[in-house]
Amino acid sequence: MVLLDKLEQNPVWQKARSSYIVVLTLLIMGFLSLRDGHETLHVLLQVLSDAYIAVSVFVAFTFAVFYTLEAGLKLDTKSLLKKYQHIQVPIAAVLGSLPGCGGAIIVVTQYVRGRISFGSVVAVLTATMGDAAFLLLAQAPKTGLLVMGLGIVVGSISGYIIDMIHGQNYLRPDKGEVEDAKALDENGLNPLRVNIFDGLWLLIIVPGFAFGLLSAFQVETVFNIPADVYETFLLYFGAFGGLLAGAMWVYASVFRVHTKGEIYGISHNIHISSEKDLPVHRVIQDTNFVTTWVVLAFFVFEMTVHVFAIDLAVLFSGVHVFLPLIAILIGFIPGCGPQILVTATYLSGAIPLSAQLGNAISNDGDALFPAIALAPKAAVVATIYSGIPAFIVAYGYMWFFE
Repeated sequence: MVLLDKLEQNPVWQKARSSYIVVLTLLIMGFLSLRDGHETLHVLLQVLSDAYIAVSVFVAFTFAVFYTLEAGLKLDTKSLLKKYQHIQVPIAAVLGSLPGCGGAIIVVTQYVRGRISFGSVVAVLTATMGDAAFLLLAQAPKTGLLVMGLGIVVGSISGYIIDMIHGQNYLRPDKGEVEDAKALDENGLNPLRVNIFDGLWLLIIVPGFAFGLLSAFQVETVFNIPADVYETFLLYFGAFGGLLAGAMWVYASVFRVHTKGEIYGISHNIHISSEKDLPVHRVIQDTNFVTTWVVLAFFVFEMTVHVFAIDLAVLFSGVHVFLPLIAILIGFIPGCGPQILVTATYLSGAIPLSAQLGNAISNDGDALFPAIALAPKAAVVATIYSGIPAFIVAYGYMWFFE
């Protein structure tokens, strides 16, 4: 206990413990892969690939658009959000309704920085459907647009109610505003330094985004390439991208601490980039952070399913009246994998629309992983709150229309 107390008081450990936890988890993952052989190694490669192809590339695109507009138009986001404080909640809901999780992650980072309310976090997580939105839009576009619109309305109402109950600063981390200790150049931005790893990251993210779009819309091959060859290529391409992103984030996080601000500076919260960085730096660092935690969460989930032989589809073989409740509870599981399963089950006709609506409102997709890392209490409470409107909407729809 004394050793643990001393460790917690160590400033280096306080700054970089998340990175050390990641390193330890990666070592455990590697050990399991070596011990259990090819099957576990394939799970690890699939997790890395799925995280990169299904999440990272879309997060990077969203960050690139947001940060480039912010820098190019010289937007003072802090002042802008404060000026339009009364419409933060619906803005967050709109960002959450966009397919993927990039918009939700941006809202969470702005909450941590002290710029938007807790109700906005509830709104964005309520409206978020994650990567399952791509599948729904591709195969049932009218239903997909209905779910997106419903998410905006329900998210906005929920966010305003939560702010009235708890106030805007509820559960906000104490040190949310990031400060960079590094000296700035004459333009007020950290100078552009792109090393070989940054260059490699930028080189693969563009084709990665194209592959991500194809996968999201269920395109199984291109240019008449045999499906199995294309699938194998995506597996190793995505695994390389996910591994590169995770390694870069762990290295950068530890390096920032040990250089004591001499090169990158020390932030109160090193999970997210400094606003003094150029957009390209911010996109790389923040995407790597999201990728790392998504990979860890994916691996824990997949190994749990693999070891205990869990079949989520069996849960939907129950009584009709319980199907929306089951879909809502599955929505609480972090990540997009279970939610894509629910959407695919709905598209096959096995569950009613009420269950799909309940899951779409209760689930937070991959946005919950970085939210938990940045503001764990707020993330958990916000996702629990999202279950209330999910229950009301799902069973309301079932009562009146089914």
